[in-house]
Amino acid sequence: MYYPFSWLRSLGRLAAYFLVVILLGWYFSEPSLAVAIGALLLLASHYWNIYRLNHWLWQSKKITPPRVNGVWEHIYDGIYTLQRRNRTKRKELGLLVKRFREGSEALPDAAVVVDANAAIIWCNRLARIELGLRWPDDAGRRIYNLVRHPQFVEFYHNKDYEKPIEVPSPVNDQRILEYRIMPYGDEHLLLLIRDVTKLTQIEKMRKDFVANVSHELRTPLTVINGYLETLPGATNIPEAFLAKAFEEMRSQSTRMQCLIEELLVLSRIEASSERSTENIVDVPQILNTIKIEADTLNASKQHTITMDVDQSLRVYGVETELRSAFSNLLFNAIHYTQEGGKIHVQWTLVDGQATYLVTDNGYGIEAKHLGRLTERFYRVDKARSRKTGGSGLGLSIVKHVLNHHNSRLRIKSKVGEGSEFSFAFSHELSVKQA
Repeated sequence: MYYPFSWLRSLGRLAAYFLVVILLGWYFSEPSLAVAIGALLLLASHYWNIYRLNHWLWQSKKITPPRVNGVWEHIYDGIYTLQRRNRTKRKELGLLVKRFREGSEALPDAAVVVDANAAIIWCNRLARIELGLRWPDDAGRRIYNLVRHPQFVEFYHNKDYEKPIEVPSPVNDQRILEYRIMPYGDEHLLLLIRDVTKLTQIEKMRKDFVANVSHELRTPLTVINGYLETLPGATNIPEAFLAKAFEEMRSQSTRMQCLIEELLVLSRIEASSERSTENIVDVPQILNTIKIEADTLNASKQHTITMDVDQSLRVYGVETELRSAFSNLLFNAIHYTQEGGKIHVQWTLVDGQATYLVTDNGYGIEAKHLGRLTERFYRVDKARSRKTGGSGLGLSIVKHVLNHHNSRLRIKSKVGEGSEFSFAFSHELSVKQA
């Protein structure tokens, strides 16, 4: 049990020790030799306790100190008390750091802390996703060596941080990021990064939507109006002509309905404010559902569809959007592959990134078309698109979904051999469950 240290008691013990030594020396008629031996024994005892102290501090795994007596008992107890206080403080500090990290991860913006030399000290998960930072590999690197856009570098060095700046994302040039810098503490800077793509593109979206609708609906409406103007005043119309007219009007109205639905899906994706970093999406379950739908769609084509799906691989994202991206690529392969073809779907982890791959042995696409496939209403073969019911919006939807998830569609194709469509999610969005 701990009791307050007393120098008087300690000196009293020391005096009693030497008194006994002197008395023994007088008894053996060698007082000087007895004092010398007693001092050496006392010195050896202290060195032994120093050795035990060193062993306890650096080698022993025990938390509690060895049992000793005298002044060394107080030394051990003092060190042990300090250690317990430090452990308590470290625990409190650890809890504080944990709460800070949890709070920073809940921020709606990416956050990066840099020192006076622009070296990165800390960043949250959103910063790793939006800026492509790798933690802790990028700790200590200068922020303008990672975000290399000239406007950002100039903005940083000018030290005029009153107004934010908007520049393209370093990992996805289709997204616009707003950088706001706030000095704080001892020459430290806090960077807050927000995705403002939706705000900067909303007017363009409105114009594109109106232009696309007016362009794509003109042809089916013209066909329907032509028949409606002809039929009411005509007499003795052949049955074959009537059947053809009604079939054509039905086909064109169905086309308009599909077109409007896909335009609404595309506009909803473009205007979505749902964050792709909050919810884990069960991709294997989605792919199982899509496979059932694909089998129904494949009934007439009789393709051989194989699936290689990692059942433990999931991603952070928006489920409805990802479902559109996954299904569009598979359904396109079914539509644009000649009857009896082979289609392979793969969902696996490649180099730490969740990767979706659809390959087919269909018609293939000429290289000159590959760069424009994700444009709205772009069709390689308009006659074939009309035959398959394609609207020209499927790959555009995939493109916008992937932009929202910091990914990009990769296309490889050779005429007469087939095509390969794939995309991957960063390791920050990929989740491998046990």
